[in-house]
Amino acid sequence: MKKLTKISAIAILMIGSSFSVFAQATATATASATIIIPIAITKTVDMNFGTAAVQTGTGGTVVLTPAGTRTVTGGVTLPSVTGTVTAASFSVTGEGTSTYSITLPVAPLTITSGVNTMTVSTFTSTPTPTGTLTAGAQTLLVGGTLNVATWH
Repeated sequence: MKKLTKISAIAILMIGSSFSVFAQATATATASATIIIPIAITKTVDMNFGTAAVQTGTGGTVVLTPAGTRTVTGGVTLPSVTGTVTAASFSVTGEGTSTYSITLPVAPLTITSGVNTMTVSTFTSTPTPTGTLTAGAQTLLVGGTLNVATWH
């Protein structure tokens, strides 16, 4: 009987081990992404300091605000004929109410008029130092200071 029990136990073990159970499980996930329109900037108007006069032997500045108003220092005056006066204007576009940062030149930029050179410095903007789009658009205005050299 002991032999029969041993043989039965071995047979049961062999039968039990010959059955394999394969469990399968599946799951799904949804993938999503938000695609936004990148910020873009386009110049719409160049900066123009208009007409200014300078006294011989002196220099000075013409300060142009982002709002397009001018003030002068030193030997520079504003004649009654103003010429074209405009702050630089840029159209900024993008997604909805996105924000962007504004970086203006720190070093003066040299401009040339005929044989004369001057620098533009101390740039300012509206808005500053960041802008926020309204319905995907905003106008950025930039002013600066024209440093008028001494004229002979």
